[in-house]
Amino acid sequence: MRADRLVAALLFLQARGRVTAAELATELEISVATARRDLEALSSSGIPVYPQPGRHGGWQLVGGARTDLSGLNADEAQALFLLAGPAAAASDEVKTALRKLLRALPETLRTEAQKAAAATLIDPARWGELTRDRPDEVRHLQEAVVRQRLVTFGYKGVRRAAEPWGLIDKDNVWYLIAGTERGRRTFRVDRVSALEITDQTFVRPDDFTLDTAWDEVVGAIEQRRSRTWATVLIPERFVWVLRDHFGRHCHPGELLEDGRVRVRVGAPTPLDIARTLSGWGSTAVVEEPEAVRGELARIGAELTQTYMPEK
Repeated sequence: MRADRLVAALLFLQARGRVTAAELATELEISVATARRDLEALSSSGIPVYPQPGRHGGWQLVGGARTDLSGLNADEAQALFLLAGPAAAASDEVKTALRKLLRALPETLRTEAQKAAAATLIDPARWGELTRDRPDEVRHLQEAVVRQRLVTFGYKGVRRAAEPWGLIDKDNVWYLIAGTERGRRTFRVDRVSALEITDQTFVRPDDFTLDTAWDEVVGAIEQRRSRTWATVLIPERFVWVLRDHFGRHCHPGELLEDGRVRVRVGAPTPLDIARTLSGWGSTAVVEEPEAVRGELARIGAELTQTYMPEK
């Protein structure tokens, strides 16, 4: 995850004094583009890391190579630990890295840095769910990604071979982005079975970056999730609830004279929209399309038939 990379990047800068993005990429086994983004993130978060142009340039922590991090002031140390702290709850490696970094800070900065690290927590479990441990498959796939080893596994009843290029944790669901004989593919790790790491190595494409690849995956999924659009009239005070239900597929429009807002919402099918809106009763009125209105009418008829008291 990114937070432990940022800590590792800073420690690498401390050890080397000045590094290029390519050197950091080799050290952390990431792409040059990702290394450059990490260095820019450190700089923008308030850490005194700056690029040095020229033939013998690179990225440098201002003040030269230090092992005590004495170049960080209180605000800069807090910025770093606010950035890295949330990941520590999910990773023993990050906890270890933060402990080492704390010991390297001057005594006067340690207390505030510890407070910053404890200021934010990421809880990946939704309400009513138990926090799940990281699956064994994830740990094994992470090893395969780092070592660049071909893997084989069962997926939807088919045995597959793949080059594991990177892993994504989205809302406690892990995804593997991999190269296959049919090109780049994305797999849900919880659907992977009988995983085996082979001795066969591979070379990750030079133009591959995990951030860019995941953006493309998300874009394709979101496009499929919004094949159907409906126009809904809803009181202005409830627009935020509708936005919470439909996320990025909710686009509020004009405010009408009667206090309602015309909102566009999207979902995969008319039934998906109708199911979400059926509990609103007449508070949310669907203007169009007729397919969504028809599904709402059908759901209403089913509810009436099931729950209407017999006379």
